[in-house]
Amino acid sequence: MLILDTPADTELPVLEEIWEAAVRATHHFLPATDLQVIKPLLRTQYFPAVHLTCARDESGRILGFLGTREGMVEMLFVDPACHGQGVGTRLMRHAIDELGATRVDVNEQNPQAVVFYQRLGFLVTGRSRLDGGGRPFPILHLSLG
Repeated sequence: MLILDTPADTELPVLEEIWEAAVRATHHFLPATDLQVIKPLLRTQYFPAVHLTCARDESGRILGFLGTREGMVEMLFVDPACHGQGVGTRLMRHAIDELGATRVDVNEQNPQAVVFYQRLGFLVTGRSRLDGGGRPFPILHLSLG
């Protein structure tokens, strides 16, 4: 059984670790130098800009987390050791059903994530040539169908 709640500020380093592990496991197109640039921004810019929800196991260990803002899923990262176990789906169901999320952006070069969101009912509604940081990693814009 997964427990969903808001992480404490003292748990933000755990979210950073999950973010890094998940990105290394799924964003093979992203150079390590970009990871080093983005990681410090998590705590100073990205986490404060969203409503964070984490998924925990019965012992309280964080398995993944979600960040939402104004009906949009801004981030979803799951510990790679937990991929395929329903953690991301549970977080997304919470985002949709409880937080009213209807939109998500995803890297086009992360086909597993594209399929994951499509299985949840999201449809591609647009595409940007560059990511939010101006890097040459196309972003697909998805909305619930």
